[in-house]
Amino acid sequence: MNLTMNKKAVESPRQVPPPAAAVRPRKRLSKEARSEEVRKAIFAAAAEVVGERGYADASISRITDVAGIAQGTFYLYFESRQALFDELLPTIGQEMVAYLREGVAGARDAFDVEERAFRALFDFLEHKPGFSRILHEAEFVSPIAHERHYKLLCERYVASLKRGVESGQIRQFSLKELETVAKMLISARAYLLYDARRRIQKGEQVEREEIIQTYMKMVRDGLK
Repeated sequence: MNLTMNKKAVESPRQVPPPAAAVRPRKRLSKEARSEEVRKAIFAAAAEVVGERGYADASISRITDVAGIAQGTFYLYFESRQALFDELLPTIGQEMVAYLREGVAGARDAFDVEERAFRALFDFLEHKPGFSRILHEAEFVSPIAHERHYKLLCERYVASLKRGVESGQIRQFSLKELETVAKMLISARAYLLYDARRRIQKGEQVEREEIIQTYMKMVRDGLK
């Protein structure tokens, strides 16, 4: 008997590899889920292309290339490029509204809501730099989308201001005046954001905090 070999066998037993973990099959998406994913990919691609090139140069071929789908697939979801454009701004607008809703969560009062929302808009444009171009060109390329977007925005803004009136924080305006107030504030914020973005693109220094505080000074003094 070879004692040396037996000793080694005892000291260094052969390592038995653990059983391989069972590989779970990837869950297949339903037809509806796959369809929704493709639709989201088209909107995301359109936002990227229009944001960079404008509506005029946002061809279906460019959009489908970015989305990673065939041009024929595009027509399963939209009958034309214009049909997509008519839904693009309202869709991104819904994303923006959801982003703002999250940004104002936990606000102390109506003015804190306003300041947090304005800050969130700056942040949203950092994540979606093409949004300003999509918004401003939509007025001429897709007036239907432009009208839908501002209608949604105005309705939500009026609802927020109404809570401020009912709580006694906003005292200068009646409920029937709130739609006009909302439109003025929406326009002011939109231009300030657009101008800040334009100046940044030109390489100018923009004092974001100064813009926000100056805007809020006007809002507080005007609405209380």
